[in-house]
Amino acid sequence: MGSMTEPAPESNHRKPLGIRFLEYIKGTALSYKTYQAIVLIVTFFAYASYHATRKTTSIVKSTLDPQSSDVGLKLYPWRVTYLQEPARLSWMLGDGWAPFNGSDGTALLGELDVAFLAFYAMGMYFSGHLGDRTNLRIFLTVGMVGTGLFTSFFGIGYWGNIHSFYYYLIVQMIAGLFQSTGWPSVVAVVGKWFGKSKRGLIMGIWNAHTSIGNITGSLVASALLSYGWGWSFVVPGLMIAFIGLVVFLLLPVNPESVGADREDDEPHSPKKIGEGVAQPLLQSESEGKENAVGFIQAWKIPGVAPFALCLFFAKLVAYTFLYWLPFYISHTAIDGKYLSSASAGNLSTLFDVGGVVGGILAGHISDRLNARAITAASFMYCAIPALFFYRSYGHVSLTINIILMFITGMFVNGPYALITTAVSADLGTHSSLEGNSRALATVTAIIDGTGSVGAAIGPLLTGYISATSWTVVFTMLMAAALIAGLLLTRLVVAEVTEKIEESRSQARSPALEV
Repeated sequence: MGSMTEPAPESNHRKPLGIRFLEYIKGTALSYKTYQAIVLIVTFFAYASYHATRKTTSIVKSTLDPQSSDVGLKLYPWRVTYLQEPARLSWMLGDGWAPFNGSDGTALLGELDVAFLAFYAMGMYFSGHLGDRTNLRIFLTVGMVGTGLFTSFFGIGYWGNIHSFYYYLIVQMIAGLFQSTGWPSVVAVVGKWFGKSKRGLIMGIWNAHTSIGNITGSLVASALLSYGWGWSFVVPGLMIAFIGLVVFLLLPVNPESVGADREDDEPHSPKKIGEGVAQPLLQSESEGKENAVGFIQAWKIPGVAPFALCLFFAKLVAYTFLYWLPFYISHTAIDGKYLSSASAGNLSTLFDVGGVVGGILAGHISDRLNARAITAASFMYCAIPALFFYRSYGHVSLTINIILMFITGMFVNGPYALITTAVSADLGTHSSLEGNSRALATVTAIIDGTGSVGAAIGPLLTGYISATSWTVVFTMLMAAALIAGLLLTRLVVAEVTEKIEESRSQARSPALEV
């Protein structure tokens, strides 16, 4: 078995400092199960912090641009009041912030979103390529500290009295590049520690970090708005930098890096009929001889292209809600009343609560059915009526808004969570790779990177279309959900055919025994 079962004296030297400290306190080596728990917890908080910093922009939007041509909320003209000391700026909640408080403010905020997400999408492809070729612990740490730094730079514009659109544009671009390091890294690490048998459920629960991060970012940013919108960026920026330090100290990137014995792991699941995506996650005998899979080769893996294109439209819907839901709520009368920016931000967290339930449900169902495509497509089709009812009846009362928002979040985020976690890990260990585990980050980056292009387009179009009609925005989202489901049709048909063949073979088996 080579290095998999032999302790290797040099292995301890490569262990993260925090792991060595835990083993020193315990007085013995950590078990495989303990390592798995550490991986799940550390990567959970790591990616939750990424989303917490990403969510702040949507919360602050209504503060930067409090006006709305749709609902006539032009109550607070832009005013800058200088005190006796010219360098000090007196800013009041509701004033807005140039250049985002003008007639084109909504469009400018949309451009910031697309700049961030465009660089995030481009960076994703490079991050996956680098992630399979570098130490993921170091790579992830650098990404988190960089994300924290440039998230804070956006908030520093408040104290620096910066009103240049290009300053915020450049900061968002660089922040997007650093943010792209997160997803390929955490999925690759988790994928290397867990087999496939319950991957959908485990990753569905683990993927709650996305919604937990969004909720945390919303609550923190909303709570700090009254102290100055800059704090809504700086505090989450400091949070992710701190968690990045925890990653550096504790995260074991794979069993081999800490000399863990795989005998404690769950037994490998049998090979799936047809596609064979249940190939054992790692072949220890070939460990150390693997070469990272190339970008083009990864695209050719069966199932990668359909799921990547599906995620393009799924993330278009999900990220439009991520970046614009608090703004939409604060500019839409619910039972005849408008909510404040802070209240709208807090209310929008219920969409992410629904997303947590949807991610776990989608993962569990796909495990039970052993059918990822059927599950993802079904959720996308169910998202269409959910979006229609939320737009049509969400304004009736706060209770109805909450219920419909929760249901919409469940169906929108369910397939998004499934594709970016369990599906990516499945395809990253496809049978065509012959046990090579060094495709996980690349495949994850291809799927999520393609999805992130859609994530950039959705908020950008919303920035322009919403100034005319939110009904058109929701029509666009329903169309995107429909296309996302249709793109999986070939895989759905293959899975249904496979289920029928399995049923027939099971029906014939008792007859043969008799």
